[in-house]
Amino acid sequence: MKNSYLIKSATIVNEKKSFKGDVLIENGMIAKVATTITNPKNIETVNAEGKYLIPGFIDDQVHFREPGLTHKANIATESKAAVAGGITTFIEQPNTIPQATTQTLLEKKFEIAAKTSYANYSFMFGGTNNNLEELLKTDPKKVAGIKLFLGSSTGNMLVDDVEVLEKIFSSTKMIISLHCEDEATIKKNTAEFKAKYGEDIPLKYHPIIRSEEACYISSSKAVELAKKTGARIHIFHISTAKETNLFRNDIPLEEKQITAEVCVHHLWFNDADYETKGTHIKWNPAVKTEKDRLGLWKALLDDRIDVLATDHAPHTLEEKNNKYLNAPSGGPLVQHAVLALLEKVKEGVIPIEKLVEKMSHNPAKLFQIEKRGFVKEGYYADLVLVDVNKPQTVAKDNILYKCGWSPFMGTTFSSTITQTFVNGVLMYNNGQFNEEIKGKRLTFNR
Repeated sequence: MKNSYLIKSATIVNEKKSFKGDVLIENGMIAKVATTITNPKNIETVNAEGKYLIPGFIDDQVHFREPGLTHKANIATESKAAVAGGITTFIEQPNTIPQATTQTLLEKKFEIAAKTSYANYSFMFGGTNNNLEELLKTDPKKVAGIKLFLGSSTGNMLVDDVEVLEKIFSSTKMIISLHCEDEATIKKNTAEFKAKYGEDIPLKYHPIIRSEEACYISSSKAVELAKKTGARIHIFHISTAKETNLFRNDIPLEEKQITAEVCVHHLWFNDADYETKGTHIKWNPAVKTEKDRLGLWKALLDDRIDVLATDHAPHTLEEKNNKYLNAPSGGPLVQHAVLALLEKVKEGVIPIEKLVEKMSHNPAKLFQIEKRGFVKEGYYADLVLVDVNKPQTVAKDNILYKCGWSPFMGTTFSSTITQTFVNGVLMYNNGQFNEEIKGKRLTFNR
């Protein structure tokens, strides 16, 4: 049978439980989950003894650089790396060239993904100071959401007109995802450091230039405006402990109008790492202090922060190896994010059940994605098998990103992703890819 498998003897992690069991995949869907399933005729068996079976990671924030920036990455290369890393679904951002700020340009990105993406996909529509009419045409059943840059935009995507922002917040019921950093604060700080150091600002000042204050001013204003207008907002890549106090954990995720995301790099690195990693860990918002890193973990664990993501944003090494002012922010993460997070499971920082909730269940709930994010009968078989006793070291010869490097270069992780199923297709199997079949466009229960 097409796209049909029986996964035997896995440790299944789903909905706050871990249990030993089997999963039957038929025609791309999860047909049965049980302690033991007798093998139907002609179905390939996958022995998962000693492995975790988890729902694929739904990454709600990636930059795959296509169209227009394909010297850095493209949808084919980065979705392939994502699938090898246990990410079965991604939501890509609008700041490509051209930017996805019209419905026509947005649909062109969907057309590229339909032909080239190994993972399931959706894209966000980009808001600007002057495209509200076009923004309101976005189909809530077929598009993940709206993205607004309230800082650090490219092109004309900085939404800095307060009246326009309030109008957007008041006009749409779709999820509005936000990059929150106060541009005026950052410009002032940059000017001060430039006056002192010229073009050669030491990288250690990045989190002081793109400061806690810059983040908090912007995110707190966004929360205030959302409360005023009733908008449904989702704040991307929270990077400070202070910001976590803007969010609540006393109601279920489904009832929240204001939600938050944290990215892997803000949970893994701190400002001491600039000394050895340099521009390779230059992100916007910046990696900040150890106190911030621990505060983010606390908020993730107590449910003030709702989802985990990568903000995968590759640049070439040539671009990254510039001095501070000319080195772009962002780095490649989709191949190694799940492995890094599983390391934190091993260290006892986060239970694996909680990890699965934050990287699979909650993005599916938050974006109301149809039939994904769970190991559940009747859902798409987006599944990942992990061998937690098979270490691997990140090296140039095993990196799949088009840019050819990783901020985790040289790191040895304890686990290996051995198989990834996308819509029941064994898309990745111990280093081998299914090159014939592609992922599907997401649909939404809205």
